[in-house]
Amino acid sequence: MTTWITLKTTNARWEAELMQQVLAAHDIPSRIIDRGMSPYFGAGSPAALQVRSQDQWTALLLLSSPEEQAGVSDNN
Repeated sequence: MTTWITLKTTNARWEAELMQQVLAAHDIPSRIIDRGMSPYFGAGSPAALQVRSQDQWTALLLLSSPEEQAGVSDNN
């Protein structure tokens, strides 16, 4: 059985779709879960990006910004 974890949440589905494309380019399976209706017209649809638990750390590294990665290396 595959265990899926929520990696990122966003208020705009297009952001989740963009992140999903980045992961797909690196052969990391992912899925998007809709989180309900948008709060007002034109705001986009809230969504959550999920990956398999074994891909969690690789996916986080791929989706993190250079500033976040620099902060991690500065702490070592």
